[in-house]
Amino acid sequence: MPNLNPLDGHENRNSLQDPVSLNVGGEIYTTTLDTLTRCRDSMLGAMFTGQMPVLRDHGGNVFIDRDGKVFRYILNYLRSSSLDLPDGFAELSLLRREADFFQIRPLLEEICRYEASVPLGLRGGPLGAMIVVNVYSKVRVLHFNLRHGPENYELRTCSVRAFSVDLFCTWRAFMALLCERFSYRTPQGLASPSPYNPTNNRLKLEWVPRPDELPRDQYDKQRYRELTVCYPEPAQSDDILDTHRNPSDIADMQGFVEELLKVSLAEGFKVDLVTPDPAEILNCTSLRLVKC
Repeated sequence: MPNLNPLDGHENRNSLQDPVSLNVGGEIYTTTLDTLTRCRDSMLGAMFTGQMPVLRDHGGNVFIDRDGKVFRYILNYLRSSSLDLPDGFAELSLLRREADFFQIRPLLEEICRYEASVPLGLRGGPLGAMIVVNVYSKVRVLHFNLRHGPENYELRTCSVRAFSVDLFCTWRAFMALLCERFSYRTPQGLASPSPYNPTNNRLKLEWVPRPDELPRDQYDKQRYRELTVCYPEPAQSDDILDTHRNPSDIADMQGFVEELLKVSLAEGFKVDLVTPDPAEILNCTSLRLVKC
């Protein structure tokens, strides 16, 4: 049990000397005053320069009632001014919260840069997160005039297949990833889809692949859009991560389901339910995946 009679500022300054032993949430650390006061305007800086009282446990260690496991990364940052995290580190949100509690501003900035550079799948994510997908398609018949010359038109008929996907995901960061990977091809260029109801974590995709027999101007006249998938290719240059988008058209629903499975399985999801036939997953009408 910690000593609940804190030392005042004068006693604090006089009692603290190297090496300093810390009890952080039950984890014992040993370091120096120079390390702990590296960021003078932080809470640790205030505690170990006598500006704030400290508690001690029965072993004489300075007691801090915070998460002891992630404190090692905070202490290592103060030692080296470098954020060193293991591959697949899944406690980034907790580390950010602890860095904010201790008011270590340079560390918070490093965490933000780290988050921007690390793929979503390496940031962890909530276990049990769920994706529910329902897919639909229907054939439409178009009649249009094909112009051969002045006052020379030919009536043409063409069938197109319209695809629609209703997707629900409990993990909003994954929803954002999908909006990065899938894009609409429009006359103005690529356009990212966006959740039509972000508070409900829902995304609706609608697209119509253009058949060869349908002229581009007639396709655009109907305000149809093609769907593409883009996989960023990282290119390191001058320590800045650059990405190049190489869009590929989604020609049918099987192609969409295949690409969705690639993205979701890479992020730790597992197939939980396939309707109507689990053996024909690419021809499913509904699909459920759960993050394990």
